[in-house]
Amino acid sequence: MCWCNHITRLKEVGATALRSSFATSSKPDVLVLGGGHNGLVAATLLARQGLQVQVLEAKDTVGGACKTEYPFKNAPGLGTSTGAYLLGVMPPELLRILGVDMPLKRRDPHYFLPTTGKRYLLFGSDLEAMKAQFLKFFSHQDWKASRALQTEIEAIRDDVAPSWLQHPLSLEQTADKYVRPSLQQTFVDLCQQPVAAYLNRFEFKSPLLKSMYAVTDGFSGLNGSWQTPGTGMNFLMHNMCRLPGADGTWMVVEGGMGTVTQRLAHAARQAGATICTDSRVDQILIQDNITRGVRLSSGEEIMAKAVMVNADPFTLRRLAGSDSFPQAFNDRLDNMKRDGTTMKVNMALRDLPKFTCLPERQGQHNTTIHLLPEEDQVEQAITDCFEDVQQGRLPAFPTIEWYIHTTVDPSLQDKEGSHNSALFVQWVPYTLASSSWEEEESKYVQHLLSICDRFAPGTSDLVLDTFTLTPPKIESHFGISHGHIHHIDNAFGFDQRFPYSTPVEGLYSASAGTHPGGSVVGCAGHKAAAELLKDFQLKPNWQ
Repeated sequence: MCWCNHITRLKEVGATALRSSFATSSKPDVLVLGGGHNGLVAATLLARQGLQVQVLEAKDTVGGACKTEYPFKNAPGLGTSTGAYLLGVMPPELLRILGVDMPLKRRDPHYFLPTTGKRYLLFGSDLEAMKAQFLKFFSHQDWKASRALQTEIEAIRDDVAPSWLQHPLSLEQTADKYVRPSLQQTFVDLCQQPVAAYLNRFEFKSPLLKSMYAVTDGFSGLNGSWQTPGTGMNFLMHNMCRLPGADGTWMVVEGGMGTVTQRLAHAARQAGATICTDSRVDQILIQDNITRGVRLSSGEEIMAKAVMVNADPFTLRRLAGSDSFPQAFNDRLDNMKRDGTTMKVNMALRDLPKFTCLPERQGQHNTTIHLLPEEDQVEQAITDCFEDVQQGRLPAFPTIEWYIHTTVDPSLQDKEGSHNSALFVQWVPYTLASSSWEEEESKYVQHLLSICDRFAPGTSDLVLDTFTLTPPKIESHFGISHGHIHHIDNAFGFDQRFPYSTPVEGLYSASAGTHPGGSVVGCAGHKAAAELLKDFQLKPNWQ
């Protein structure tokens, strides 16, 4: 089913009248619901178009899940990125369109794969040092597999990149238009198949290495495992890093991820947009299939010609009312529903951990630190972990990505020199089968720290404080339905994601659930703005 079949009436009936009203009324032209990064991108572009744009943010500050906070009672001066934590896949072309610079810091090395013994790998720009570690601790076969994987995914990334700022096509059309002929079938297979099928092509000898690649890119933020179709699509999404100086890696933003949304908010205000915080929307007002405005929780009604929702698609539907949409539209969205299975343990550390396999400091604390089960057990352990979560059980050894960003960006440290840190845990259940998160959270955090202790003894003793976000807390803290950090699983790609235009005239989505996918990308705001202008026969002035 094509989403665009639902928006025919918008294009054919209402566009001319709405186009003329943009220039004649004193009320806002566009209300943007939510001040996350995509909403702020859309607000900037629409305001530069000369439209009157008002951003309504429910919280007391903009940012959504892309913000810097100070959540630690025992280290109140220590800042951290509580939600999104790295910037990687925002297109450099979009930053040029916006005229926004981000203070990016390259992590080099960027990956650290420790073991509980003597083996380890540090992934960085020094290929000779990397190769020496591969040959010492793993094998020449693994080195060849890793380099072949990087070479191929870089080529696909370069080919697919232009599609991110264009209207989404089908997977096959995308391959035909953007991908070099020699990689078209590889690209299609990658996006359709489980990530295991893609990684198996490279014939890694070590299951630990193959698991590391699968976990960090294929499973991150996604409710799926080795054999889940679409995990390859998520793998591609996480390998689209093209920022200046990134060399395919994810980067730290100085001042935390709040810097991203603060700079976008500044650009929006400079363009003429108004940003109103503490402005929670309770209802989108619709009459005769035409969007009229919104009603705030205070009871105030604000009328506008168009409403753009930065929140997730399920929140959009709740605010508009499911009866505002055709049944086929509702059914399609229901089929996209997945519970979030990601947990994040934000931590304040008094000092840096000391790893058994690499006790001296060689940059390992700057990296994404991959904590995985033992090599001879890892693949089955990951399978068992996902099965546990599907049954509502907390897994004994979930996959963990561990970060310590103050080693790269000391600007967020407090005067005592504490470090911010986080465990990004994949997977955990949204709902526990035989207990509750209220009962289990603190015990499970201690269990996760005990896993850290296996690799870096004494880590638990370094923890000054924690700020934990289970899937239900991700939902309540950031306002994301079902606690799903990507709004919609990244297993859905291209034209199979949520549409920018809805069947309701004047109602748009700038959610991470739209093309190209969930993460701090910004393309959803760019394309939603372009879609609105196209529907109302206004040419974007950035093209």
